[in-house]
Amino acid sequence: MKTSIVTFLITFCFYLSAYAQASQDKAAELKEQALSSLKQKDYIKARYLFKKAYEAFAARENYPQAIECGIQANALYVRENFYKEGFELCRDMEQFIWTGEQKQKKVFYDLRFPISKERLQMYIALKNPAQAKNQLDKLEEMAKLAKNDSLMEVLLYTKANYYYTFNQNTQGDACFRKLINQYKEKKDYDKVSDCYKTLIGIARKANNASLMERTYESYIVWTDSVKALTAQDELNVLKRKYDESLLTIQDKDSTLSAKQYIIMGLCTLVAILIAALIVLAILLLRFIAGNRKLKKSVIIANEHNDLKTKFIQNISSQMEPTLNTLGASAKDHLSAKAPQQAEQMQAQVAALKQFSDDIQELSLSENSLTEPYEMGEVNAGTFCENVMEKAKEFMKPDVTPSVNAPKLQVKTNKEQLERILLYLLKNAAFYTEQGRISLDFKKRGAHTHQFIITDTGTGISAEQQENLFKPFTQVKDLTTGDGLGLPICSLIATKMNGSLTLDTSYTKGCRFILELHA
Repeated sequence: MKTSIVTFLITFCFYLSAYAQASQDKAAELKEQALSSLKQKDYIKARYLFKKAYEAFAARENYPQAIECGIQANALYVRENFYKEGFELCRDMEQFIWTGEQKQKKVFYDLRFPISKERLQMYIALKNPAQAKNQLDKLEEMAKLAKNDSLMEVLLYTKANYYYTFNQNTQGDACFRKLINQYKEKKDYDKVSDCYKTLIGIARKANNASLMERTYESYIVWTDSVKALTAQDELNVLKRKYDESLLTIQDKDSTLSAKQYIIMGLCTLVAILIAALIVLAILLLRFIAGNRKLKKSVIIANEHNDLKTKFIQNISSQMEPTLNTLGASAKDHLSAKAPQQAEQMQAQVAALKQFSDDIQELSLSENSLTEPYEMGEVNAGTFCENVMEKAKEFMKPDVTPSVNAPKLQVKTNKEQLERILLYLLKNAAFYTEQGRISLDFKKRGAHTHQFIITDTGTGISAEQQENLFKPFTQVKDLTTGDGLGLPICSLIATKMNGSLTLDTSYTKGCRFILELHA
């Protein structure tokens, strides 16, 4: 009887442990799925998964992970102006934290802080200065009680954002000066630069031209002064080494007075070393100055590139309503009176909209070249047959399609690969009146494979081949294409760890080779 009871208890504990581990793994899986959806900009799905991950972690009493997921879900609520749901989630997280504090007999200031910060951001977005100030006071009190330097730094950033939002520029400047002075005292010059960049970002977001101009001027002055500070620190190090060398010489001089020639030799050696150190220091300073200049140039170039992308997106978003109106007007008003003109106008409007979309995608692809796509297993043979089946509807009656691809598993991004191949096949169909269009798959190594699209169409002239993958090199009627398809496909291939090239040795039409590396 006792043996049976012991066995039952051991089995029960085992299943209880297994259930707990499964719950924890499920919560972590939900969080990973949420992060993946957020990376793919599927915000609604990401919000739902973060909420579920929060509930799963809360059920396991994993307070830090639960609050992290809750904050992410709340930020996505705010992004879509769902403030009611956001405030409800904040209240739920605070109740969850309070329960944990009662169980563990301590206050979780570091977990309460981000919740109050989220509530503050919502009140700022709602332009409610009174409630926002109340939350700001709570944040300051929690940061002081937590005695956490990182929370104090976040608090200063948050206070500055609050003051600038409600046009209290003097108080906002004071917060940033305090933060900058703290970093200067610690000689953390990189964080000082980050402060200026953050302030410039706040000014740009608030469309505060005077603040941006004032901050940018201060940042330029700081950039120049930090070089002098760095050089002075290095000079102090050299002086300290020099003083230490002299002290060593003096100590030896007191003990080796009888060996005068040796001491003179040592002095000469020290002088040579000092000269060498000075020369090295000069070379090092020149290298640092050149490196900082290059780094600054890269930063400016990246900022200009980001501004270009935002500008293109802004122009495109402003163009879209006008183009929609023009298209609707041509369809509703001109179609009856002048059907040919209406059809022409609709084609031109559609071409402009496509051009706007392509420019946005080209700019976004250029800015995200270092962000690879997610990869998955794909059957090459089945995949190629499906793509060719979709392309058949664009081919002329006298064109014969063919697929030559073995049933091999390859690792790639299915959606982006299909997009490139389908675009190339459509192009081939457009320029091929009769003959053959083929899609071949060839494995070139353990981790290298090629997709080859061949047609018997008109081909591409030698003059066009040179700038084939360069955007904005063709000037033609947009209704016949904007010339951005191949540059976009080339960028997508690069992000897939591959390349898209034209086989110039093939002269019976056109042949494109998409080479990918797994």
